[in-house]
Parts: sequence; C-alpha cells; structure tokens
Amino acid sequence: MPALVPPAGGFTWSDYRRWPEGERWELIGGAAFAMSPAPSIRHQEVVLRLSSRLEQQLRGRSCRPFVAPTDVKLSESDVVQPDILVVCDAAKIAPTHIEGAPDLIVEVLSPGSSARDLRDKKALYERSGVREYLVVDPLEHYAIRFLLGADGYDKGTVFAADEPLCFVTLESLQVPLWELFDLPGPAAGDAATPRGPDDRGADAG
Repeated sequence: MPALVPPAGGFTWSDYRRWPEGERWELIGGAAFAMSPAPSIRHQEVVLRLSSRLEQQLRGRSCRPFVAPTDVKLSESDVVQPDILVVCDAAKIAPTHIEGAPDLIVEVLSPGSSARDLRDKKALYERSGVREYLVVDPLEHYAIRFLLGADGYDKGTVFAADEPLCFVTLESLQVPLWELFDLPGPAAGDAATPRGPDDRGADAG
C-alpha cells in the first residue's frame, strides 16, 4: 500500500524532488511507496555481481549501466529507482536523473516488494516503453525476461540457474546466471544453449 496519502491528482516529480534526501521513495501513478527496509545481503550480492558484469561487458559501448539509487523519471507522476538499469540513449542521461525509459531494467526480488515488481512495476515499464524487463529471484534461483513488442510485453521467458542469461536489447550480451547466485556451473557438456528472443523456452505463468 502507498505509504503516504497523495493530494488530489497524486504526487508529482516536483513533490518528489522536495522530499528529504535521506528517504527513498518511488512514485507509481502519483502514489508514493517507501523503499524500506534496506534490501537483504543476498539481494545486494546479486545486484553487485550482475551490475559489475554488465559494466565490464558494456565498457566502450554507447549503453551505460546504473544502479540504485538512480532516479528514473518515466512521467510527471511515475518516478522509480530500479535495482539496475541500462540506458543506450545519452540524451536521456541528465545530471540528476534518467529522463525517460531505460532500454533495460532489472529488479532483484525481495519478499516485501516482489508483488509490486511483478505487477505494478511491470505494467508501468510496459506502458513507458522499457524494451526489456528482467526480474531475478535470489532465493529460488531463477530469472524471468520480458521483451516489449507491438502488443506489450510477451509472456516472459524463464531462465534456470544453470543457463546463461541473454540480454536481447544489449546485442545478446550474456551473463551466466549461476555466477550471479554463486552456484556451481553446469558440468562440461551439460551447459544450456543460450536463448535469444526467438527461443522462448519456458513461459512465465
């Protein structure tokens, strides 16, 4: 539930910018959601491993990765701080925030926010034009990738811990999912074939 009662018409970017810097909030449809308590150590480990691998593989390219807390202004009433995001259009990178939809957003699930990540944020990212949305479950060891098409997001592709994770919007850049979870890799000869946008594998839901 929203942590603050919004004024008539909801909170806006201007309201958000006036709130204390020591507090972390997100706006979804003008409703304010507190981003607390702090994420678990497991959550932060996965964020760190994935963000470092993206930074290494994107070095020298036009696409730039960012981590929370980075403000992403999707509209006057929608402001979020995704765990990880990648922006390939330099014009969207302002001194204080990202203006418009990133190309890729990653949310690492936490028990207190997983429903919002899978429902409210997914719907927001879809209508805002985020081309690729990835949710990662650090406890159950899987990821779901949603790709934006003409009719919105697809049904989602599930990646198991022993599979390489393929980022379609980043020219099929790959990250071994087992490394993010600090698990043993697949045995020689058992490694899964990387899956692109046309190989949906297991659908989510």
